[in-house]
Amino acid sequence: MKEERRISILGIGWLGFPLAKKLIEIGYDVKGSTTSESKLEHLKNNDIHPFQLELSEDKIIGDIEDFLAEVDFLIINIPPKLRGNSSESFIEKMRLLITEIEKSTLKNVVFISSTSVYAEAFPIVEIDENSATNPDSENGKQLVETEQLLLSNPNFQTTILRFGGLIGEDRNPIKYLAGKTDVDNPDAPINLIHQEDCIGIIAEILNQVQHDNNIFNAVAPHHPTRKEYYSKKAIENNLSLPIFDDSKNSIGKLISSKKIEDVLNYNFKKDVLF
Repeated sequence: MKEERRISILGIGWLGFPLAKKLIEIGYDVKGSTTSESKLEHLKNNDIHPFQLELSEDKIIGDIEDFLAEVDFLIINIPPKLRGNSSESFIEKMRLLITEIEKSTLKNVVFISSTSVYAEAFPIVEIDENSATNPDSENGKQLVETEQLLLSNPNFQTTILRFGGLIGEDRNPIKYLAGKTDVDNPDAPINLIHQEDCIGIIAEILNQVQHDNNIFNAVAPHHPTRKEYYSKKAIENNLSLPIFDDSKNSIGKLISSKKIEDVLNYNFKKDVLF
């Protein structure tokens, strides 16, 4: 890299921390945010400029102005947490953030979204970035609206990155399914992506500066069925096999990442089966 480029990552966690480390390794200057004061020293010790920031529906706690100052890219990596009876509005948090972005000189945003913006269905069909968004969860609905807020803003360019289910060396959903019975949708294809490919794709997006808004689906190109995948992973990890319910039609979706391969010329590094 000929000159240092500056990036802010809003949300240094399971994905954000190794992403920051990788970007620093290849020559980026990185600011990173956490909601926890106890993590600030850890970030600093890893050459990440630390910021304690917390977004709510009506205010942002922390020095958001300095966090956004003099950076080339902002990566928004804070997903909605709308489970149970939560009535939190992720959209209002993002409206506040967008107001702060508009005050800054920032011109490029990468928003980490999710393939939950697409509904599951029967029969199962292939979905690409031109497919209609029709989320069947509150998380997905708020992500769709947030995407539109960002894409429609004329003050900066936005790349939307819709990740499938996140997996890594220390993270796999088989841990939650092992030994369970009556597991549904055995024939539905999985749409997962390894942490290493998440980081690789983001790095490639940053490397190929986009001058227009863009949307990318990001899942590994291999789509074994849920039954095939989780049975294999249970055996590999010496866990009890999940028992699937084959009595009903499987609903699901098959997410295509062909656009990432074609436009970014990105080759996936991790096959989800291995």
